[in-house]
Amino acid sequence: MIELDGVTVRYAGADESALRDVDLRIATGETVALVGASGSGKTTLLRLLDALLLPSEGTVRVDGMDTSDPQNLWEVRRRVGLIFQNPDNQIVSTTVERELAFGMENLGVPPVEIARRVEEAVARFRLGDLRDREPHRLSGGEKQRVAIAAVLSMEPSCVALDEPTSLLDASGRSEVWQTLAGLSAERDRTVVHVTQFPDEILLAGRAVVLDRGAIVFDGTPESLFARGDDLARWGLEPPAAARLAGVLRDGGLRIPDGIASLDALADAVVATGDGGPA
Repeated sequence: MIELDGVTVRYAGADESALRDVDLRIATGETVALVGASGSGKTTLLRLLDALLLPSEGTVRVDGMDTSDPQNLWEVRRRVGLIFQNPDNQIVSTTVERELAFGMENLGVPPVEIARRVEEAVARFRLGDLRDREPHRLSGGEKQRVAIAAVLSMEPSCVALDEPTSLLDASGRSEVWQTLAGLSAERDRTVVHVTQFPDEILLAGRAVVLDRGAIVFDGTPESLFARGDDLARWGLEPPAAARLAGVLRDGGLRIPDGIASLDALADAVVATGDGGPA
């Protein structure tokens, strides 16, 4: 689905390249968390996927199409739906229902099909009570749900999300997390998700870590969180379950290393026997 070969990106006036000789393959149906410290190149890489940005060197291909070829631009952007960090940057219509239809109208989708997809999106994303509301009056979590629903209504093969929960409160993040979990379960949908939250990384099947423009890790989230000192060096934090496992381990419980999720932690505590210290 996504291929990056020897990709380097340089911004005018910058001392260092934003990306340096990146090679990456993402298969159809994969869910990939793209992580790293601020300035590591995550957003730059994401914007390469729908040709909002072109590489200074190397090649980016979407379903075999070179994103640098102007003849491919429309089709690349049809196949890759980009969701921004701030939903206000992409919501343009006067009502939620109009927002859901807007992108499809631009793609030339027939009106009957637009109506069908709007109803499907309203049901799937729990937007029934919001469909006639003005988007700018919604909460942050509701806006982001609308933005994701509008992009998915265009039926892209790949959804690329740029820290969609970073500006939200706990309630808003929970709303979007539920949506992301649903996307991750769709095996024919490729999802590339830039995030700063450890628990969101666990929603993905694969984690790719960028450090100063280069890929330094590519593997499962669980294996990433077992890397200990590397996490701090890459500007990452372990998930809440891993931190709690450390506290319990310090308290004498025989909790194994590599705990990343709360379910795994609960299983480990049960496996100690009576839950008391060793």
